[in-house]
Amino acid sequence: MASQRQVVVSRWLIAASALVAILAVYRLWLHVNPTTVALTLLLLILSLAARWGLTYAVAISIAAALCYNFLFLPPVGTLTIEDPQNWIALLAFLSTSVIASRLSTRIRQEAKEAGRREHEVEVLFHLSRELLQTDKVTELLRTVPDSIARVTGASFAALYLGDEDQLYQSKTATECAPAGERPQELMLLSQVTPLKTCDGVAIPLRAGVRPRGALLLASTILSDETLQALGGLVSISIDRAQALEDAARSEAAKESERLRSLMLDSITHELRTPLTAIKASATTMLSSAEVSLDDRRELLTVIDEETDRLNHLIAQAVEMAQLDTQEVHMNLQPISMEDVLQRGMLASAIQLQERPVKITIEPHLPRVLADATWLPKVMSNLVENAAKYSPPASPIIVKALVVGDKVTVAITDYGVGIPASEQILIFEKFYRGPAQAHRKPGTGMGLAISRAIIEAHQGTISVSSAPGEGSTFTVGIPIWHGSGRIS
Repeated sequence: MASQRQVVVSRWLIAASALVAILAVYRLWLHVNPTTVALTLLLLILSLAARWGLTYAVAISIAAALCYNFLFLPPVGTLTIEDPQNWIALLAFLSTSVIASRLSTRIRQEAKEAGRREHEVEVLFHLSRELLQTDKVTELLRTVPDSIARVTGASFAALYLGDEDQLYQSKTATECAPAGERPQELMLLSQVTPLKTCDGVAIPLRAGVRPRGALLLASTILSDETLQALGGLVSISIDRAQALEDAARSEAAKESERLRSLMLDSITHELRTPLTAIKASATTMLSSAEVSLDDRRELLTVIDEETDRLNHLIAQAVEMAQLDTQEVHMNLQPISMEDVLQRGMLASAIQLQERPVKITIEPHLPRVLADATWLPKVMSNLVENAAKYSPPASPIIVKALVVGDKVTVAITDYGVGIPASEQILIFEKFYRGPAQAHRKPGTGMGLAISRAIIEAHQGTISVSSAPGEGSTFTVGIPIWHGSGRIS
């Protein structure tokens, strides 16, 4: 308070000193006409109005008019005026000073108001940008108070939601801000209302016309209109996050239903063939007493092979379900890619019978961080696919080498190839190319399983192909440098 009084006193002294200085200079040293004196005094008054406001300008203008009359208008040294024109000049000076001071002050106030509104618009803009950074309701509710406190400069911010009866407070919360206030009552207000227990306000939040909650702010200089807009922005952000979560859940449910239907259709179709063969073989053996030993062995072989096929289909379905639900935990250990390829080839030995396979491994390959059980499944799936979709006599080429920070395995076949439009889709669950869906057995899960396994290794898998020329599937696994994380 004392410092404010000192500022006011010093301003009056400066204004009075400036007036005295102008009058002394023109009276004692520079002998100019009264018009020059009047214009100089008018310039002083406009400066005071622009700098310190209307009060100083009006007071100095009255004092300047009296001094101007006394010192420069004849008869000099008196407050009387002989010439009527001088009366007009004096009134014009005084009127001009007051009007100009008023206009200058108004412009100053409007500029200040424009600056305040610009600041409030910036506050709403920065807050909207922060609130739109998350699409999860829970995370949004936790960050709203801190975001509002940071952007608005409030010492305290709290968000109350009536449906959850939960109060979320900013990290800068003080004990006095929420004490004694009842958010359950504040949310029923129709407009911004000052808090009773501290220097703050309550902003009601609405979902349409229904009260949703209240926003509590302490020590804010924002206008009521901006605070109301801030509350609307918070309410809209919550509605948006809830709508996105609902849409994501709905889309997930639709996708789950679609995948379930595809899986049932695919597995049902694939199960029917081996079950039919097993049933036919068993029925033949049971219904005919004169089955020769060779026929019996052949029928039992069919049952054995089709049983293995059933077991493979069920194993794929189980693996796909485990990978989808993230129930599989990779046991990543430093292993040799040569061992991985050897295990993969051994698992596909039956499918590779009488087929030329050329394996080229770069000397001194570094070890990779991988799961010794799951990664060979990828190699086995890719090699079996190469054998399935290429002529029986055509070779399969496997190359392992270092490319950048990964050990890369490329598996090439000279089969039917994959059209460019399908190369992105073949890694999706249950997708099978229209040209091969009815020619070759399969469920469309092998490549999807392979991609899930590779992604769990933080690796890459891709395909390059041309119809009629063959395909090359490339897998990249990060090199183990001796300090990688093992889980």
